Order: sequence, then C-alpha cells, then structure tokens
Amino acid sequence: MRASVILSLGAIAVVDGFSSSRFASLRSRCDRGIGHQDDDVFCENQQRSSRRFINKKLHLPIKMSEKAVEFELDNVHANGSKVNEMQMQQANAVAQINVVDYNAYINIGVIALVAVLALSKLATVDMGMMRGWTAAEMAVRIPVDNWASYESILHAAPISTKAVTSATVYTIGDIIAQRTEGKSYGDLDRWRVLRSLLAGCIGHGPLSHVWYDWSEDVFTEQFHWTEWWSFFPKVAIDQLTWGPFWNNTYILLLGIMQFRPLKDIWTEIKETTVPLIVSGLKLWPLAHCVTYGLVPVENRLLWVDLVEIVWVTILASAVSGASSGNKVEEQGETSGAGH
Repeated sequence: MRASVILSLGAIAVVDGFSSSRFASLRSRCDRGIGHQDDDVFCENQQRSSRRFINKKLHLPIKMSEKAVEFELDNVHANGSKVNEMQMQQANAVAQINVVDYNAYINIGVIALVAVLALSKLATVDMGMMRGWTAAEMAVRIPVDNWASYESILHAAPISTKAVTSATVYTIGDIIAQRTEGKSYGDLDRWRVLRSLLAGCIGHGPLSHVWYDWSEDVFTEQFHWTEWWSFFPKVAIDQLTWGPFWNNTYILLLGIMQFRPLKDIWTEIKETTVPLIVSGLKLWPLAHCVTYGLVPVENRLLWVDLVEIVWVTILASAVSGASSGNKVEEQGETSGAGH
C-alpha cells in the first residue's frame, strides 16, 4: 500500500516538473518532519493524497466487513434459535411418544393377555378327546362343545354366569366406544373400562336375568301372549319400561363410581332419558323382535349382550349431546347404556 502511494505521488511530481531525486528528498523530509518552510505545501499535499488513497482503498472493505459480521451474527442467532426450537420440539415429541407407547404397551398387553386366555380356554374345551380328530371334526365339535359347556354352567349358576357375560361384553363395548371416539390404544382410559366392567357385572347381568324371567312369566301367565304376533307388544313394553330403567340405572352406577354429586347424576338422567330412547329406536326394536320371538328365555341375555356391542358402537359419539356441560369422558361412558 505504501509503495502504491509513493508511486502515485512520484507520477504527480514528474508531471509538475519535479525530478525523481527531488521528489524522494522532499518525501523523506516530510516523513521525518524536518522539511523547510517552503516545503510545507508539498508535505501537506502528500499527507492529503495519502489519506485519500487509504480511505479509498481501505474504508469500504472495513464497512463491508462490519456489515458482513453483523449479518453473520444475525444468522448465527437465527439459526441458534431455530436449532433450539427444533431440539425442544424433538424432545417434547420423544417424551410424548414414550408416554403414549408406554400406555399403549400396557393396554395392548392386557387386552392380548385376556384374549389369549379366553381363546385358549375355548380351544381346549375338548382337550384329552381330540387325539386323532381331523381339522374338520375339530371345527365342528369345538363350537358345539363350548356351547354345551356354557349351557351347563348357565343352568348351574344363571345369575353369576350372566353377570360375567355382561361384564365381558360391557368391557369390550367400552373399548370399542373409546376407539370410535378417536382414542389410540395408548389413550384408553383404564378406569373407565373398569367402571363399565363393574356396571355390567353388578348391574346389567343380574337385573337382566330378573327382567327376562319376570317379564316372560307376566306375558305368558298373565296376558297369555303366546301367539306368533305376541312379540310386538313385548318389544313395545320393553322399549317403554325396561330400556329407560336400565339406561338410567347405568348412569347412576357410573356416577356413583365416579363420586359425582347425586344432583349432577339426576340432572344427567333427566337430560339423557329421551335422547337414549330415541337413539335406541335405531337398533333395539328390530333386535328385540329376535329376542322375544326366537330366543329362549335363558339365552336372551347372551343375545342382547352381543347386540350391545353394536349398540355401543352406534352411540359412542352421539349420546349426551343434550348435556353440553358434561365432560367428554362422561358422554362416552353414557353411550354404554343399553338394554
């Protein structure tokens, strides 16, 4: 840089009539500060030319470097913020996935364990007698022998058998209801499933046993409805009496198990009675034509419990629409009410 300044000033000196040696001598005096008074104009011009050259060559890159540094710093901060935000999102996602997976493993494991135990029990009903059976013989005998085993247990202990049947169906129905509501296996509410199980066990099974036996006695012995058309009034009475009674009993049982105030339970009963009856008209009149027209009294609960699964699926997200103040969980649980 200094050499460039010297060359530039030397070129100017030659043009103005200075010799190169004269110019070098004057420049040396100016640098050492020992120039004569006559040389002040030359020294001042030299300093001014040097400053202009330095500013021209150096000032712009310095400013650009500052801007570049500021730009780079902004990029670093922006990229750092993005990285931190992405890392936080990834950490939250991983934590959420771990929790969901943990619950999902528990729920799926319990369901799979119960299913395996139940299927193994059904498949081994003829254990010890199946030696030499063909696949076709097993396909026929296993269902028939399981039905015979169920019938024998039903006749020996009707109430407890029907209680276990309803508990099983209400458990399956509530799981289906929660899945229909959009919950994953990891989000399934195990306490809600347990409440449905207990409602089926201590409520629906025993009460249905009493209702079907008592109603059949009244229809046959008191009203003498034994003709083929008699299932029509039976279905109508069922829909107007037993159906609403059990729906409200189911809501009461759930409310008690949730430790809800009786006032809130009574409010929900009033708000859900009519909607549940209307929703029940989608399925139960047709189903009860089979119940009261074809199925024997002792097997009516089993048939109804199987239909309950379809009923729960239909009502999973529709019941309790009139009660806007209730929680979503309570609405889903109410959908388990049936006949």
